[in-house]
Amino acid sequence: MKRLAFFLLLTTTAWAQERPVHTFSIVARDQQTGELGVAVQSHWFAVGTAVPWAEAGVGAVATQSFADPSYGKLGLDLMRAGRSAPDALRGLLNADKSCE
Repeated sequence: MKRLAFFLLLTTTAWAQERPVHTFSIVARDQQTGELGVAVQSHWFAVGTAVPWAEAGVGAVATQSFADPSYGKLGLDLMRAGRSAPDALRGLLNADKSCE
């Protein structure tokens, strides 16, 4: 039984290193209409409930994988208060001691 568990651990670890394990997201704005969109693709299950955030007339945020999930709401709050998207991002990162 110990040999089987060890074998499964090795094969699972080796397989995990071979498969794609990345999350990609995009936030885009149409310059002509001002419309915003946010999308995410990942191997993680149900990231659509954690990564994309958007509010009409305010902005869009993609929190990405392994980020603080509060970034979505806080980013929108900062933009709703008048901060630009780059300023909101800088504010979130400056306040995060683990941003690296």
